[in-house]
Amino acid sequence: MSIDITNEITDLLLAWNDGEQAALEKLVPLVEVELRRLARSYMRRERAGHTLQTTALINEVYLRLINARRVSWHNRAHFFGIAARVMRRILVDFSRTRTYQKRGGGAFQVTFDEALVVSSIDNPDLLALDEALTELARVDERKAQVVEMRFFGGLTEKETAVALNVSPETVRRDWRLAKSWLLRRLSESLDD
Repeated sequence: MSIDITNEITDLLLAWNDGEQAALEKLVPLVEVELRRLARSYMRRERAGHTLQTTALINEVYLRLINARRVSWHNRAHFFGIAARVMRRILVDFSRTRTYQKRGGGAFQVTFDEALVVSSIDNPDLLALDEALTELARVDERKAQVVEMRFFGGLTEKETAVALNVSPETVRRDWRLAKSWLLRRLSESLDD
């Protein structure tokens, strides 16, 4: 994404913070391409025949973000970090509902994008990942945020650093440690 578009998104987010509805109308087409890319990436990781479609995921994200009146948007990275968290919650909630409906069976599997390998375990369960990530957040909130932004949000190290107000080296270190922690935690849950 070009610097001009990034700056425009940030300006529109700040205007939206100030209550300008026209800013939201201009913002939606600019972020839709990136949200669609993220949603498609998530949906490719899902099991075949998944009933939640990419467009439905994006629409649900929009509804939740638009209704998030208490969020004070800082910039593009902050927006996509929050969007990543919302997508994660939607997918986890969908999985929990499906698992509940099937009385424990049929939880869908998530494979990790090759560029963002968190573990060498094939098809770790989204619910197990969510539980591990929630546990990591209790131990180290920032490392969990780095995983959400990098893996779920597709943000770069630099964008994640801006969103968290830390250096790119800190993000790189947190990412490396979080991946190791999650790998160990997911491996332990498979051994149980």
